[in-house]
Amino acid sequence: MAQNGQKGTQINSSLPLQILLYFNGWYFAFFWICEILIFVFKGNVLPFPGSSLANEIVLLFILLAVETVRIFIGKKGNLTEKLPHLGVSVALCVPVIFVYVYYLVWQTYVLRVEVILNVIQLIFLAFEFIFSLIAIITFARAESYR
Repeated sequence: MAQNGQKGTQINSSLPLQILLYFNGWYFAFFWICEILIFVFKGNVLPFPGSSLANEIVLLFILLAVETVRIFIGKKGNLTEKLPHLGVSVALCVPVIFVYVYYLVWQTYVLRVEVILNVIQLIFLAFEFIFSLIAIITFARAESYR
């Protein structure tokens, strides 16, 4: 492990997790803008039953809030090596996964571009989940040796 200048202190932060969180932040911004534009297109071209378009747009705004918090807390938890922060980030992965699966499978109209966007986002999420669990284990082990 790398030394950070203080004698006997190791840096346990996960570089792959930090890179994934960084790029997922940018990709999520791209994803969100694309989804808004796709909903504008769908609202003008496709006939939506009842208030389903409004419900799907509201869900997109909820996703914006939760995913932004999840990425921020994940970055902070990884850099500061705090277990609770990474734990919250991992816990927030669960509802976010359900939203992406909803947009992938269960929304009223699913376009091919949405399938591609959602699958990429789910791949990011899966790798972040795995690397977050590895980081939590690493931080817990380092904490037990202190």
